[in-house]
This record gives sequence, C-alpha cells and structure tokens, in this order.
Amino acid sequence: MSGQYEAGSIVEGKITGIKPFGAFVALDEKKQGLVHISHVAHGYVEDINSVLSVGDTIKVKILSVDEESGKISLSIKETQPKPERPQGGGNRGGGGGGPRRNNAGSQKKESTQGFNTLEDKLKDWLKHSNEIQADLNKRIKK
Repeated sequence: MSGQYEAGSIVEGKITGIKPFGAFVALDEKKQGLVHISHVAHGYVEDINSVLSVGDTIKVKILSVDEESGKISLSIKETQPKPERPQGGGNRGGGGGGPRRNNAGSQKKESTQGFNTLEDKLKDWLKHSNEIQADLNKRIKK
C-alpha cells in the first residue's frame, strides 16, 4: 500500500456507504477511506444525506494514511475553493452575549448560499426558545 496513496494527494473515489458521522469512499477495488462529516463541506453539514449519496463519484484529498491499521482519512472540502468571507467579519474573538451586528445578517445570507452562520443559528434558537417560554407561560396562566 505504501506509495500508492499518500497524504496530500487528490484522487477520485466512489461513495460506498453513508453514516451520520461520515461517508465511506472506495478509492479502488481494495482500499477505502472515510470522509468525516466535518470534511464534507466548508460550512456546517447537519445531515450528510442531504449532501452526498451512495454511488456518487467525488474528488477527495487524502489527509492521512495509517500504515499500521490501513485507515485512510479523506476530505472533500480540501478539494474545493474556500468560500469568500463577508466583509466586516474580522472579529473572531470570544465576546459572549446575545446576537450582535443585526444589520449584517442579510449580507451574510447572500454570500454564503445556504450556509447558516452561527449568528443565524443563534437567532433561530432564541426565537424557538422564546416561543417555548411563551407557550409555558400560557399553560401556567390557565
């Protein structure tokens, strides 16, 4: 096996199985590797089945090859260009608190095409949480 598949190489493979944690990809008749769900796309993938299907032919980058166990780690996102970041997203620091920069939400949604930012997810979560709280308050008043 050594020399045939090396870390850093980009190869073509066929998806042979999908699990919630990733997809198994046949590289040839004898070797297969795993694309962990975190390496399927640059954005968050909630359901891998919505992105990949058994039988799909895909390009993957070999991340690592464990000679001892024969396990091959693969990445799809490493074969794709990184999406451009929206302007003004330079603050990656850990300031906590609630949602901020509400005026930037529409720009992010357009440029990320289907990728929900953490800010969007937080807004959805807060909305859902408020709905649950309102429902509970109604039940208590009855």
